[in-house]
This record gives sequence, structure tokens and C-alpha cells, in this order.
Amino acid sequence: MERQATVERKTKETDIFLNLVLDGMGTAEIDTGIGFFDHMLEGFARHGFFGLEVKVKGDLHVDGHHTVEDTGIVLGQAVKEALGNKAGIRRYGSFILPMDDALALCAVDLCGRPYFCYECEFPAEKIGGLDTELIREFFYAVSYSAGMNLHIRMLSGVNSHHMAEAMFKAFAKALDEATGKDERIQDVLSTKGSLA
Repeated sequence: MERQATVERKTKETDIFLNLVLDGMGTAEIDTGIGFFDHMLEGFARHGFFGLEVKVKGDLHVDGHHTVEDTGIVLGQAVKEALGNKAGIRRYGSFILPMDDALALCAVDLCGRPYFCYECEFPAEKIGGLDTELIREFFYAVSYSAGMNLHIRMLSGVNSHHMAEAMFKAFAKALDEATGKDERIQDVLSTKGSLA
């Protein structure tokens, strides 16, 4: 059975359609209206081997905040829905990813309890059309709407583009590992018998 979810969210600030396939081929069709954010989501899909389609109409005449944050909310909801009862998944995933000067660490626990820890200071305030402060907002929204324990730490880096790209790719690799199946796990990987 295909593990996938389609989520739509419409508010006065954003209109979002998102389709996520966990066991995909790394293909992506992304249009958020923010070019660099599109690039990050494409990298996330490619390196996590997810299928991802995202279409966003946001109030970019205000700024990018609602577009980026609401996309994170919807992506988190899609991850949660696609996982179902989480039977058979590894639950935990982690990755340290280098990209030139940047080195990013990401660790994920799909425990059902949201928690977010983020350590990164970007040298630049903007990368293309994306405010770098919104990257934290995106990952916070993903972690809380998915019920995911998410830790992201930038271990080193001087170029903001490289740092952001390393972060999104590390998250992709960690999430791919955490959502992966292990035949030794017959129900859920928890002594409580539930990951909700």
C-alpha cells in the first residue's frame, strides 16, 4: 500500500496544495512563489527519495512568512497522515551532511510528541527571495504539525546558501531513515505500543 497523503489548506493568507509520497523516487514539482524555497524543497524531495508536489499562492506582497510557515504546517500534516499508525517504521533517523563549508546535523524521532531544537545563525538575512529567519519557522511548523521531535544544528558554515541547503538535505536523509521500514518491527517501535 502506497504511503502518501494529499493535504490542502486555504486561509486568507495562503492557498496550499501538497501531495507527498514517502516511498517515492525523488521527483518534485514545486511552486511556492519564492525561488530559493522551491530549490530547498526540491532538494528535500530528491535526497529523501520522496515524491513531492507543492503549489502555494501566498500573500507575498506582505512578505514570505505566511507562505513558508504554512507550507511547513501542511508538509508536517502530510507526513503524519502518510505514516498512518507508524507500524514497522524505524522511528528514529539522523544524518550529518556536508556541503562545501557547511556541515549540518539533523536528528528525527517520529514519536508523536512535537519538540523542536534549532541552532543556526545565518550570516545573510536573505538568500535570494527567502528571509533566512523563516527557515527556522518552516522546520518548527513541520515538527509541530507532524508530532515530530526534530533537532537541527549547524556545526559549521560561512556561506548561507550552503548552510540552508545542507540543512534541508540533512533533514531529508534523517526523515527518510526514520520513515523507512524494518521487517524486524512487527508493530510500532515503542514499549508503550503506540507512537501517537
